[in-house]
Amino acid sequence: MAEEVINNNKQVILKDYVKGFPKESDMLVTTSTIKLKIPDDCHHAILVKNLYFSCDPYMRNQMNKVQGNDPYSLVPGSPIAGHGVARVIDSSHPDIKKGDLVWGFTRWEEYSLIRDPDTLFKIQDTDVPLSYYTGILGMPGMTAYAGFYEVCSPKKGETVYVSAASGAVGQLVGQFAKLMGCYVVGSAGSKDKVELLKNKFGFDDGFNYKEEQDLNAALKRYFPDGIDIYFENVGGKMLDAVLLNMKTHGRIAVCGMISQYNLEQPEGVHNLFTLVTKRIRMEGFTVLDYYHLYQKFVDMVLPLIKEGKINYVEDIAEGLESAPSALVGLFYGRNVGKQVVLVSRE
Repeated sequence: MAEEVINNNKQVILKDYVKGFPKESDMLVTTSTIKLKIPDDCHHAILVKNLYFSCDPYMRNQMNKVQGNDPYSLVPGSPIAGHGVARVIDSSHPDIKKGDLVWGFTRWEEYSLIRDPDTLFKIQDTDVPLSYYTGILGMPGMTAYAGFYEVCSPKKGETVYVSAASGAVGQLVGQFAKLMGCYVVGSAGSKDKVELLKNKFGFDDGFNYKEEQDLNAALKRYFPDGIDIYFENVGGKMLDAVLLNMKTHGRIAVCGMISQYNLEQPEGVHNLFTLVTKRIRMEGFTVLDYYHLYQKFVDMVLPLIKEGKINYVEDIAEGLESAPSALVGLFYGRNVGKQVVLVSRE
C-alpha cells in the first residue's frame, strides 16, 4: 500500500469578523497539514495546488457578521475564500483530471480540497498568462462583459462614465465601450491612474476624483450633454452626483459600491427622484447570473487580447504571506490595475 503524503499547508485565516476598514491584523498566516489525496468519502471532489489568488472588493463583505445563512460569509478561524487559479493534483470528478488547470472559487491556502468543483471552469487556453484567469478572463472580466453588454445595452456613439475605472472591472468596461464607438470618461484616485486610463486603456478622458471639490461640476465638465451609461463601482456621493448628470432614458449598471463597504452607517443617496423625472433604469447585478455566457465572452475577448486590441494591467504581489497586505491595499487605492497574489510558480 502506498504511503500517504502529508504536506504542510500554509493558509490565510480570518481571525474575527471585521468592522470598518480591514487590517492586516484581521488575518493570520498560519500552517496546517493536508493529505495530498482525495478522501475515500469524497466523490466528485478535486484536490488542487493554488497558483494565483484574486483580491476583489466583494471579499470585504464576506468578513461581516451576517444574520441568517449566507453561504458566502466567512467563518472566523477558517481560510479566506475567493477566486483563484489552480492545478489539479488529485481528482474523483469524472470531468476533471489530474494536471488540469482550473479557475474559480477556492481558499487562501497552498492546497485546497474542493468538494463541489462544478462551479469551477477548466482553463483551455494557456497562450496567455495564467494570472489573467483571476482577472480579464475570469470573474472580473465576465463582470465587465455582463454589466456593460447585458445590463447597459450600449449603442454606438453613447456617452459612458466609469467610476473606479483603473480597477480590474473598470479598465475593461472602458475598453469595451471604446470598441463600440462610445465616448468614455473614467475616474480614479491618482494622477498616475488617470494617465493609465487615457494612455493605456484608450479612455477619451479621465479625472482624479480626490482633486474634485464638486463632483457634480466635474461631471458637467466632462459630460456637458449628459451621461447615457454609468457603470457604478463606487456609490455614495459619486452616485448622487451622477444621478444629476444622467440623460433621459440613461442606464446605470450597479456593479459595486466600494466607498460604502467599510462604513458602519452607509451614506444616503439624495437624488433618487431623478430616476423618475429622467426615466433612468438603474439595475444591480451579480456575475453569478451570467456565467452561462462565459464561452461567448471568452470567444470575444481572447482574440482581442491576442491581437493587442485590449490592454490589461496587473499588480502582482508575490507569496501567500503578502495576501493580507494586498487585500487591505484595495481599500486604500494602493494597487494599480488588477490585484493578484502569486502563490506558486508550480
